Amino acid sequence: MIYLIFIFLGVGLFLFYFFQERFIFLNGKKIPKNVAYKFPQSFTEVNLTTKDNETINALYFTLEKPKGVILFFHGNKGNLQRWGKTVSYLLEYEYEVFVIDYRNYGKSTGSFNETKMYEDALVAYSHLTIKFPENKIVVYGRSLGATFAAKVASENNPMHLILEAPFYNLKKATQFYFVLSPTFLIKYPFRTDLLIDKVASPVTFFHGDQDKTTSFDHSKELFKLVNSQQKEFVSIPTATHHNIKDYKIYTSKMKSILE
Repeated sequence: MIYLIFIFLGVGLFLFYFFQERFIFLNGKKIPKNVAYKFPQSFTEVNLTTKDNETINALYFTLEKPKGVILFFHGNKGNLQRWGKTVSYLLEYEYEVFVIDYRNYGKSTGSFNETKMYEDALVAYSHLTIKFPENKIVVYGRSLGATFAAKVASENNPMHLILEAPFYNLKKATQFYFVLSPTFLIKYPFRTDLLIDKVASPVTFFHGDQDKTTSFDHSKELFKLVNSQQKEFVSIPTATHHNIKDYKIYTSKMKSILE
């Protein structure tokens, strides 16, 4: 009997290690390059070339007289067909919005690689500096995207860094779901905790206290690591992982940040 337990355990660890991408990156079906995006807002489709010659697909929602631009890094689930609809509300703050699909998401090419994904995020930021000075660029990261946002802000000086429902790091995030999860096998650390203390720009955290996807405590622990002189933690009572933007406390604070 004990041998069977070890066999099942071994098989489970094997499957976890070699198939973890399926649990981390819920990218859905690839989008053919010839498929046209359709959104009611004014936008252009952009393709960025990475350092290793891959393509990062992006959507750029434009305005006639923008105050600046928001570089948005989305969560781990879905591609730009979903996130293009989701982020359009940010246009209400009179900022243009630039959102990328990570490599191997949507129309983006390449395979999952944490280091290269960070580099891709930096390429997106660099692209925006062609049109906007840094004091007009807001970096916004949601859930998994918060790690990329923190990376970008740690190496640049954007106007503001906004983190919505971030996780401390992927090992802790995994333990939130499975107490006995084999964290030593995780190939993608996503150490937001090692990035946030390097950010000099103003930082604002938003997190719903009823979030069952990313622990509310992760934000509180990350907030303690922030060295920026301007930082704020916005707790949103009764909000979950998916409806923060619907709360007045969120919209009021966003207007204050982006005025």
